[in-house]
Amino acid sequence: MKGILPLFLGIFGTFAFSWAGLILIPNYQIGHLDPQVDEEGNDPYPAPKSGMADRGRRIYAANGCVYCHSQQMRGDYAASDLERTRDPGPTPKPKWGERRSAPRDYLFERPIMLGKMRLGPDLANIGKSAPVETEDTGPATSPTASGSPGGLTSPAPAVSNPTPGASPAISPAKQNGAPAASPTPPSPVRSPASSTSNPSSGASSAISPAKVAAITSPAPTSPSPAATAVSPNSMANATMAETTSPAKGALPPYSTAWHHRHIYSPRSLVLDSNMPAYHFLYEMRRISGERASDALQLGEKDAVPEGWEVVPTYDAKCLVAYLMSLDQSHALPEVKGTATGPAPASTSASPPPAPTKEAK
Repeated sequence: MKGILPLFLGIFGTFAFSWAGLILIPNYQIGHLDPQVDEEGNDPYPAPKSGMADRGRRIYAANGCVYCHSQQMRGDYAASDLERTRDPGPTPKPKWGERRSAPRDYLFERPIMLGKMRLGPDLANIGKSAPVETEDTGPATSPTASGSPGGLTSPAPAVSNPTPGASPAISPAKQNGAPAASPTPPSPVRSPASSTSNPSSGASSAISPAKVAAITSPAPTSPSPAATAVSPNSMANATMAETTSPAKGALPPYSTAWHHRHIYSPRSLVLDSNMPAYHFLYEMRRISGERASDALQLGEKDAVPEGWEVVPTYDAKCLVAYLMSLDQSHALPEVKGTATGPAPASTSASPPPAPTKEAK
């Protein structure tokens, strides 16, 4: 009976220290965090979600998305989350994230969608992986345009020879698109010695050896090998453009249209996906007039009857808006290795310092 009081105090002290170390102190530290702002007080991070994104967060939780997807990037000392990439198609392959998650990322999250299982990929930076929409640059960026990256130079057209025996010379300047000199009528073959001057004739200009060679050369009936040859760099660029360009009708990965189709029919984009199809978030209706701008672009297996279309409901739009708002790419001072800036100049090529007297 004499040891009851020390035993009770020991048990109470153990739980008290555990509660203080795991709950009280962390809550005091994290509870006083504020959004990060720049030097001018702008660009606060994180910002509270509102409107459609806030409603989409509730729809995300109500449909159990948190059971299969996490929103927590673990550090490289604990897992390989930072090295994993998203690969729904050939390109691009964005990473899951550039840094680990920090408590500041969840200041305005109630409840916090950390997730305890990861049957699907992590979604902490799914909004950062969305493609950047750019305007069409027009014919200047056509693969066949002259001077465009990876463009193939079209071969020079064949030169016909309508008159037998006539062999008009084609100067290199004309083949390259430069204006050619006035045509010269064909003349008999002359030796370089006799063609340089002709006192008896009334010609006032001498014929250079290069011009003689051009006159006596046979007329080309097909493009020269130099004109049709394609450099290895151009061929490699053209092959890369074919493999990286999306197929006809393909959706840019992680775009708004891609998310809607993935929610409606996951296996139409990811064959081995075990995600259920959320058809009840979409509505199939008859097309009246023109097709809706937000109608889903479905594949052949999910095609609807002619004259019908599938459009997202307001809840589906809110869910996609929430997914597009997920971004933890901001650099935080409490996370090491996230400061962005120019890389330090390499000092390998700098000359070694001159030895001092002590070194000598």
